[in-house]
Amino acid sequence: MTYRNKIYVAFDGDSDMSYYTMLEAWAKNKNVDFEFHNAHDLNTARDSSKEESIKRDLRIRFANSKLFILLIGEHTKNLTKFVKWEIETAIKLQLPIIAVNLNDSKTPDKFEPSSLKDQLAIFIPYKLKIINYAINNWPARDHEHRKNNEIENYHYIDSVYKKLELD
Repeated sequence: MTYRNKIYVAFDGDSDMSYYTMLEAWAKNKNVDFEFHNAHDLNTARDSSKEESIKRDLRIRFANSKLFILLIGEHTKNLTKFVKWEIETAIKLQLPIIAVNLNDSKTPDKFEPSSLKDQLAIFIPYKLKIINYAINNWPARDHEHRKNNEIENYHYIDSVYKKLELD
């Protein structure tokens, strides 16, 4: 049995790489309380020209992941080759999904990919404290919602943001 302890992150590699890089920087900074075991550390696609070889390597990452984070930027919903496949794979595997809006929206908005609509996911803005909070709390809530067949988009209420001193 594979031990799933990684976090799989999907994003627009052309437009949103800096946001992904910041997640990595937070995790490496000893002065920041952010634990992030990145599934992307497991492998890199050896033949990046072939879609199937890339997906094979991504499946290995998924097999070791306990959580799926989608960084949602302006163009994410238009990415059908890999990001859409990654979202659909996370849904099939029933991984808890944290949808992080790079425009700081706290709820699903016009940039939400169609494959995520009406799926079990929490939507949050791109802020360290709420990302960390979601990583630590959403998986248990996801499990409860799934058990009760409550499959829909969620967002945190204002009191959560106040508690984290984000409002």
